[in-house]
Amino acid sequence: MSATVDLAPTVPRADAPPRPTKPRGRARVQHPLAIVIFVVPFGILFSLFYLVPIGYAIYQSLLVIEREGTFGEAREVFGGLTQYVLVFQNGPFWESIARVLTFGAVQVPIMLGLALLFALLLDSPLLRGKRFFRLAFFVPYAVPGVIAAIMWGFLYSPSLSPFSAVTSNINFLSADLVLWAIANVVTWVFVGYNMLIIYSSLLAIPAELYEAARLDGAGQLRIAWAIKIPLILPAITLTAIFSIIGTLQLLAEPQVFRSFSSAVTSTFTPNLTVYSTSSIPNFNLAAAFSVVLALATFILSFAFLKFTQRKDEK
Repeated sequence: MSATVDLAPTVPRADAPPRPTKPRGRARVQHPLAIVIFVVPFGILFSLFYLVPIGYAIYQSLLVIEREGTFGEAREVFGGLTQYVLVFQNGPFWESIARVLTFGAVQVPIMLGLALLFALLLDSPLLRGKRFFRLAFFVPYAVPGVIAAIMWGFLYSPSLSPFSAVTSNINFLSADLVLWAIANVVTWVFVGYNMLIIYSSLLAIPAELYEAARLDGAGQLRIAWAIKIPLILPAITLTAIFSIIGTLQLLAEPQVFRSFSSAVTSTFTPNLTVYSTSSIPNFNLAAAFSVVLALATFILSFAFLKFTQRKDEK
C-alpha cells in the first residue's frame, strides 16, 4: 500500500486574505535642478555681499600708502602686517573695546532679563489684553535706531527736554553717564525684538507639560521657573549671541549722541574708530581695525556659545 502525493499547485481560495508582500525599496528621486535653483541665488548673494567684502577688507588691510618725496603721488603697495601693528599700538581703539565690553556686561543681562519677563507675561494665562501688550512691547523696535537716538537725545538735553526738572539736576550727557544713557536707548529699542524670539520659543512648548504640572499642584511661577525657562534656554542663548555681536558693532546711537554730548568722541566705540579713520581717509588702517574687530566678535561669541553648551552638558 503506497501513499500518493498530490503535486498539483494549490489554488488559493477566493475568500482567503492576501499574502503580505515584501515592500519594494523606493528609488531615490533626486532633483538636481531644483537644488541648483534654490542654492545658486543664495550663493551669489552670499558671495557678493559677504565673502567678497570680507576678502576685499583683508586685502586692503595688507596695503600701505607710499609717496615719492613729500608731495609725490601716493600709491598703494604691499605692506604685510604693518597696519595690524598700528592697530595693536592704538590705545584709543582698545579703550573703546573695553568700554563696549563694560557696556555689554551691564546692558545685555538687563535687556534679556526684561525680554524674558515680558515673554513670560505674554505667555501667562493671567495676563489680559495680550494683543495690546504684545504690540506695545514690540513697537520700539519698529523705530529706526537713529530716530530713537535723536528722540532720547532731546529727552536728555536739559534745555530741550520736557522733563527739565530731572535733566537739570542729573546730566545724563556727562562723561560719567552718557554710556548708560546710550545703554538705555539700546535697551528700549531691542527688548521687543528679543522678547519676540523668546515668546516664539514659548509657543512651541507642548500644552500637555503645563497640564501635567498643574495636576501636580504647580503654580504659574513654578511652571515658569521649572518648565518654561529650561526649555527656552536655546532661544535665550541665541538672543545673547545676537546681543554680544550688536554690542561690539555699536555705531548709530553713539554717532547721534556726538551732537548732544562732547563726551562722545570719535573713538568712543570700535565702529566709531573705524568710521573716523576711514574719513581721514585712511582706508587701509580702517580695514585692519575692521578685521581685528570682526575676529574679536567671533572669538567672544564662540566662547560664549561653548560656555553655554558645556553648562548644558553638566
